[in-house]
Amino acid sequence: MATYTELRQLFADNDLRNKTDVAVIIAAEAIRVEDIGTTNHANRLIWAKTAFANPRGKSDEMLMALLASNSTASIEAIQTVTDSALQAKVDAAVDVFADGS
Repeated sequence: MATYTELRQLFADNDLRNKTDVAVIIAAEAIRVEDIGTTNHANRLIWAKTAFANPRGKSDEMLMALLASNSTASIEAIQTVTDSALQAKVDAAVDVFADGS
C-alpha cells in the first residue's frame, strides 16, 4: 500500500501525468461524439470542451482522483497501470467533474 507521501510524490510523476493527459483527451473525444441523450451530456460536453482547451488542468484533477481511488495499490502498480485500465478509471470519474462549471 502506498503511503500518503508516496502518493503525493506521484502528483509530479511525468510519465503518469502524460498518460493521464492522453486518457483525458480520449475521454473528451468520446464525450464529443456521444449521443445527446446520454445522462449528464450537457455537463459532460462542457467538461470535454474544457479538457480540449486545457488538458493538463483536467488531467491534474483526474490524477488526484485516480490516486485516491488506488491508494491501496503499490507505487509500482500505480506507475505501471495499463492504458486500458487508466482509461477506464478516467471514463468512470468524468461525471464527478462534469458538473457544468
